[in-house]
Amino acid sequence: MAGELAGKVAIVTGGAGGIGRATVELFVAEGARVLIADRDGTAGTALAAALGPSALFMAVDVADRAQVQAMVARAVDAFDGLHILFNNAGISCAPFPHFLDDSLADFDRVMAVNLLGPMLGTQAAARHMKDHGGGVILNNASIAGLLAGQAMMSYRASKAGLIQFSKSVAIDLAQHGIRVNCLVPGHIRTSLSSFSAQGAEADRAARVDAAIDAVYLSNQPLKRRGVPDDVAQAALFLASDRARQITGIAMPVEGGVVAGDPVNHLEDILAARAQALSD
Repeated sequence: MAGELAGKVAIVTGGAGGIGRATVELFVAEGARVLIADRDGTAGTALAAALGPSALFMAVDVADRAQVQAMVARAVDAFDGLHILFNNAGISCAPFPHFLDDSLADFDRVMAVNLLGPMLGTQAAARHMKDHGGGVILNNASIAGLLAGQAMMSYRASKAGLIQFSKSVAIDLAQHGIRVNCLVPGHIRTSLSSFSAQGAEADRAARVDAAIDAVYLSNQPLKRRGVPDDVAQAALFLASDRARQITGIAMPVEGGVVAGDPVNHLEDILAARAQALSD
């Protein structure tokens, strides 16, 4: 539906790359004016310039309350309002394979960006929205916050907290006509999920990427790696009037991972039984 965000003003944090960039581009294409908030000034400035007068870049650390409040004020002043906030900015943690080896040295920063940041953004945006007809707040979590698993405990904890916060604040802000929903991406192909062999020869890098893809897809029913636009399209839906009756949900965008194990264990059991009986 072309132009379904016409007349809307949005902020996308972490908007200079990956899922954020794809969402900024889609929102602008659908008629929104967008403030791109990111720490990467080079990429953010270039993206805003490429998108023209419908986009504006602002350097923001989402873990800093004053900067977040200034971000909301800038969007309102520049575009005369604020209707949508996408708390997309996030960071990973050090990839220790086992918790007993994890130094937890980055715990405070991971929590500050991934959980406190969306809380600060939600509060600042909602204070404006409640007096101006309501609005939409989207938070970007991860299946790592929905499904238990090994490794990267700080990241998992931050995203699990974000999902619970999103549901809880959706209840609180509904009285002001503010919808809050949470996106739960899976194995989306971004720099945050990349373990590729950077700097390697093209054929070797391709083999590494294929091997990593096989691991990512091993528990995913749909055998396709997601791309940033997949999440951007879900964000567009939740930000639009098509989702006007939807609040407090955590929407997976992950090829069916949370639906269950795609391995046919019964088939494997019957095959093992048949093999044992034939021996």
